[in-house]
Amino acid sequence: MKKTIIIIAALYIFCACPYALNAQSFDKSVKTKENFEGSIPHPEQEQEVSKKLLELEKKTKKKPNIVWLIVDDMGYGDPGCYGGGAAIGAATPNMDKLAAEGLKLTSCYSQQTCTSTRSAIRTGRLPVRTGLIRPILAGDILTQNPWDTETSIATLLGKAGYYTLLTGKWHIGEAVGMRPHDVGYDEFMGYYPAQKEISQGVDPRRYPDLVLNPERMADFEGIGPDDHLQHGFKGGKTEKVSQVKSIDDMGRADQVLTDFTISRIKELAKSDQPFFIDHNFMKVHADNHDNPDYPGLSAAKYAYKNAVAEVDMHIGNIVKALDEAGVLENTFIFITSDNGPQMDSWPDGGYTPFRGAKGTTFEGGVRIPGIAYWKGMIAPGRQSDDIFDLMDLFGTNLRLAGITTDVLPKNNYYDFIDQSSFLFLEDGTTNREAVYFWWGKELMAIRMKEYKQHIKVIIPQDTHMWIDYSTVQDVGLAPWMFNLYIDPKEEMPVGHRRSAWLATLGAKLKTHAATFKKYPPKQIGL
Repeated sequence: MKKTIIIIAALYIFCACPYALNAQSFDKSVKTKENFEGSIPHPEQEQEVSKKLLELEKKTKKKPNIVWLIVDDMGYGDPGCYGGGAAIGAATPNMDKLAAEGLKLTSCYSQQTCTSTRSAIRTGRLPVRTGLIRPILAGDILTQNPWDTETSIATLLGKAGYYTLLTGKWHIGEAVGMRPHDVGYDEFMGYYPAQKEISQGVDPRRYPDLVLNPERMADFEGIGPDDHLQHGFKGGKTEKVSQVKSIDDMGRADQVLTDFTISRIKELAKSDQPFFIDHNFMKVHADNHDNPDYPGLSAAKYAYKNAVAEVDMHIGNIVKALDEAGVLENTFIFITSDNGPQMDSWPDGGYTPFRGAKGTTFEGGVRIPGIAYWKGMIAPGRQSDDIFDLMDLFGTNLRLAGITTDVLPKNNYYDFIDQSSFLFLEDGTTNREAVYFWWGKELMAIRMKEYKQHIKVIIPQDTHMWIDYSTVQDVGLAPWMFNLYIDPKEEMPVGHRRSAWLATLGAKLKTHAATFKKYPPKQIGL
């Protein structure tokens, strides 16, 4: 971390020029608390959204429900509303309809891999701060439970009167003390790992050296992740519902999980208690296996495309269940992906029009679909290229539940922004000035307005090989700075040739890195 701060300082000095004097006016963000990321002040916008939310609560007599629908490894270009869909062999009519009737975000950002994003949106903090920078694997020895000093969004919503349910993939620890129902959720129905970690033990075609070797299978069973569907309750028991014994079982997993979520919607809608449903699909993370009840669901017929079509079908059915239960007009729905497509598993991987893929901090790894839908609250047909970070869901949830940030620990630094006024007002604009990109413990890049500056990059050594065959490199003489409006594929740096803002972004990175001096990153052994 010290090395990173020194590098940032050196880059700032190197880039220093007269334009740096304009940094304060270019950067509109303002810090209101020392341990919170600064936001762009929009006082009139904030007053208007407060009034709008208050009027809704007077009408409904309770806080709004919140539903997250998180797809695993879906690329920016997979849904039809983002240029994919039927045009690339897997129609997505439900996501397309929700985007057309809500807000489609075209600059929505995640972290570069699964666990990092999933921890960030539930803590409101960058993974490097919490220590949850990657999946916790067999053989890892943690020096502490990272959740002991974190306050999850589920904990906060629960204290505010919400019933909190997480369905599907977790991937942020399966030891006691790290499970969803240990860290604030009232109920959990799902799997602890990603589906590839489960299905590899029953897939002899892809993993013959494991499945067809009894000795190695015995070794694997001793260290492998749990392969059971789990049902757990806060302060109560945890049951293993069923075991994945075949690829057909894995193929049916999302149907089972969707059926469960729909059943809980029907029950929870009858109560006066608001609910938070955090639904996480197992698909479309490799390895994808067809649901045998829906063979060849997509036009392409490939397993990945069938998975996209199936997830879209489930999204439609969940929204339909909310409507039939009479709660759609009091439910904020957000549909997204936890990172870009995993190109290493091609053709069992998605599509992005951008450079890079899952595992990188180029746009292809971190720029993902983001659809905000709320019937009667979000005006239909909206589209915005304003910046949104998935961590901002944390802040938006707090606002919807009427929770003040004063309840958060003072010794933690928080990276989320409340984006309620951006999302829920027809003319709302973003409250976020910048997004910061990390790869593990390495600070990599920043996006500010339409500019993206890299100080480290990930370079593949062959086609599609962004994880298994790539290297992390320093950029060299100067930061790589791109104007994403004229170069969305990040192919030609413009820092010294066509941009006045090279030093400004360097200064912003320096300020960000400095937050780690007073609020050092947590070391948990990863």
